[in-house]
Amino acid sequence: MRSFRGADCDTDHYLVFSKVRKRLAVDKQATQKFDRQRFNLRKLNEPDVREQYQIEIKNRFAALENLNDDENVNRTWESIKENIQTSAKESLGLHELKQNRPWFEEECLGFLDQRKRVKMQ
Repeated sequence: MRSFRGADCDTDHYLVFSKVRKRLAVDKQATQKFDRQRFNLRKLNEPDVREQYQIEIKNRFAALENLNDDENVNRTWESIKENIQTSAKESLGLHELKQNRPWFEEECLGFLDQRKRVKMQ
């Protein structure tokens, strides 16, 4: 633990630093978050988009029925998954993540510099 008296925090408290050692573990949610696509499922509330999606799924599965039954189960699953994903991407589109504005901008830095200059006088 260490305290710094000269830190500019605009308070009568002292800034305290401490070193913490922690063992890092891989977060399961963080690894799964990046490799999957999120579809815009709110578009399914619109009747025309829902109907278009249903038609695309029916057409793609009609093509899958013509495949051989003696294929590998994993290949069959991959083709089903790929057909669902491509039809969802075409009719629903991908969900766009909302970008957060950075809260600490150049304007804040300007105010801090101005405050430091006033304090130094």
